[in-house]
Amino acid sequence: MSSPRLALWLSVLALNFFPTAGAAPLTITTSLLEARSALAALKARGPLPTGGVILEITGGVYALTSSLALTAADSGTATAPIIWRPAPGATVILSGGRALAPWHPVTDAAIAARLPLASRTQVRWADLRAAGITDFGQIEQRGSPGLELFFNGHRMKLARYPNEGWILTADVPQTGEQRFLEGLEREKRFAGVPVGRHYGRITYDGNRPATWAATDDSYAQGYWVWDWSDSFQRIQSIDSAHREITFAAPHHHYGYAPQQRFRFLNILEELDQPGEWYLDRRAGRVYFYPPTVLTPDAVVVSVLSTPLITLQDVAYVTFEGFTLEHSRGSGLVITGGEHCQIAGSTLRELGGEALVVTGGHHHRIVSCNFHDLALGALHVSGGDRKVLQPAQHEIINNHIHDFSQWLRTGQYGIYIEGVGQRVAHNLIHDAPFEAIYQRGNDHLLEYNEVYRVCTETGDAGAIHTGRDFTWQGNVIRYNYWHDLKGPGLHGVTAVYLDDFSSGYEIYGNIFYRAGRAVQLGGGRDNLVTNNLFVECQPSIHLDARGLSWAANYFNGEYPTLFETYQALHADQPPYATRYPKLKNLLQDAPAVPKGNVITGNISWGNGRWCDVYDFYAFDFQQTITLEKNWVADRGFLRRRAQPEKTLDPYYLNIDGTEGYALLLTADAATRQEFPHNQLESAAPAQFDPRSLAITARDPAAWAKFGFTPLPIHKMGLQRDAWRTTLPVRE
Repeated sequence: MSSPRLALWLSVLALNFFPTAGAAPLTITTSLLEARSALAALKARGPLPTGGVILEITGGVYALTSSLALTAADSGTATAPIIWRPAPGATVILSGGRALAPWHPVTDAAIAARLPLASRTQVRWADLRAAGITDFGQIEQRGSPGLELFFNGHRMKLARYPNEGWILTADVPQTGEQRFLEGLEREKRFAGVPVGRHYGRITYDGNRPATWAATDDSYAQGYWVWDWSDSFQRIQSIDSAHREITFAAPHHHYGYAPQQRFRFLNILEELDQPGEWYLDRRAGRVYFYPPTVLTPDAVVVSVLSTPLITLQDVAYVTFEGFTLEHSRGSGLVITGGEHCQIAGSTLRELGGEALVVTGGHHHRIVSCNFHDLALGALHVSGGDRKVLQPAQHEIINNHIHDFSQWLRTGQYGIYIEGVGQRVAHNLIHDAPFEAIYQRGNDHLLEYNEVYRVCTETGDAGAIHTGRDFTWQGNVIRYNYWHDLKGPGLHGVTAVYLDDFSSGYEIYGNIFYRAGRAVQLGGGRDNLVTNNLFVECQPSIHLDARGLSWAANYFNGEYPTLFETYQALHADQPPYATRYPKLKNLLQDAPAVPKGNVITGNISWGNGRWCDVYDFYAFDFQQTITLEKNWVADRGFLRRRAQPEKTLDPYYLNIDGTEGYALLLTADAATRQEFPHNQLESAAPAQFDPRSLAITARDPAAWAKFGFTPLPIHKMGLQRDAWRTTLPVRE
């Protein structure tokens, strides 16, 4: 890391976030709903006392019917911060839900006839309108699920077919009154039909839907064309004779394609397992197959559609130790303001992004737990990209897992954008899609542990970014990426610098069984150094996509790279000053992946060290620095076998070998072609994936190589005042 960047973050770490010197804070014990009034009354008597105020909230479940909305008037100051926290020994839960009761056996003969025979005596129903609930929300195409049902603190599933996993679309009829999407001409995988072309219909195999009644409450969720984009489509009609489904508009923006995963949702006839439920919007009834005996408070449905807590232009306020749950929207939203902190809290079972920070500066999310979320966990943005002014928000020591449980793609454990955010010591795992998405400049991601994400999708990254030359100055260092494997097309990458991502530093990371560990997707001036790669497939991916299938970014067809560059005047200060290589980028063959440096890394146990796509489309040896790496993999480099085949076919199967040459570490020719790398057949060390200990086979040779020791004790969650115990590393 450069010294100015290091100094910047050292100053952030040294920041005395809430001063403790001086007078002790004044403590006020109050209920949640009376706390703002108590604070206002205190302020009315004069300035806040030096040392600040602690609002100790009495215990209980606070079922909110509107947001707890704080404004600038509720702020503290640098010398008099305000802390909201539970009273000693108390548990404080903010809920956007409402208990639903009573429950009745199904006696309506028409309803009972639609239920599976084995379920008829088990299913119970409740009247939402009688419980005062008239707004059921909507199932959005890509968004919140609306009303959800929870049983004894666990999210229940809408009745579905199949119960687990997916079925495949059979075909996409190419006839009709209106063509909704022309399709992607660049790929015709299916009987010559461009991918995505459709008339709003699909066909299916089997006869299951023939047993269902026609309703307007049925939906299908699917990865309709690509494994990185799912959506919910309302079913307009089902023609069981022709096994054809017509969807209501709006349609999935990629269209539909054959042999893609999908499933049916909210089907009363499929209410066949404990834990499933069905919503009859017209009748205002919920039908539920309870896993165990129903008690009066066992079932909660989400009601509140706004965030549980909002902070608008608030300064020097901390919330710590609360639980936020059962909202259809977000748990907490911070807009503007400065120096607010959310600490030691749990955000769970929410229908929207759990915690959102927009604008402001020096906000801090520390040692919180995020889990069982319909969408993403944290979305944090701030700073001014025009002048590269950092927001300096921090996301530190959070445990994030089991998110994106409703919408399966485009939702993240952490989504950062803007300028100058720090993401450190977080543990992120168990999600169908990506852990981190990053946009913007000068972000620092360090000491995080990420595993078992992207489990259901393809062409995805544990951390993903791309499609903007001006996102520069980002550092990804000292993270532990492990156990990454996905079923979809192109699999999983740990650090995915997609579509021309440039100016990144990837330093000191551990990649263990991390799929395709680092992917440089056509970008420039990226530094990959002092990383450890163990059993990855491969360790490094390099390509020149701007010279092959993605040439449309440079021929005027898709000018987004140039438009964003010009909009920010990236050839002028501050961009040209901060990132000098941006100054003349547009005149320096921008489609060529120049300036990437892969050096000082150690890799073993992999099938391949490096895959190079579009190898003969550019001067690899003159453009890429690939040297001083210690490689003990079976294959050193995979590339096109023949020079005359200069370009790789679009969406080639990444695991295929046809038409490729594999240069082996044992080959004399490989050593001659890449003389400045240390190529061996025996692993230079042993790696313990639980303790992260690295034991060199030959300590003297290891020391001679010059690999800088990694701060393994800092990777992942750390103990602090809010997190006193740590989970056992899996």
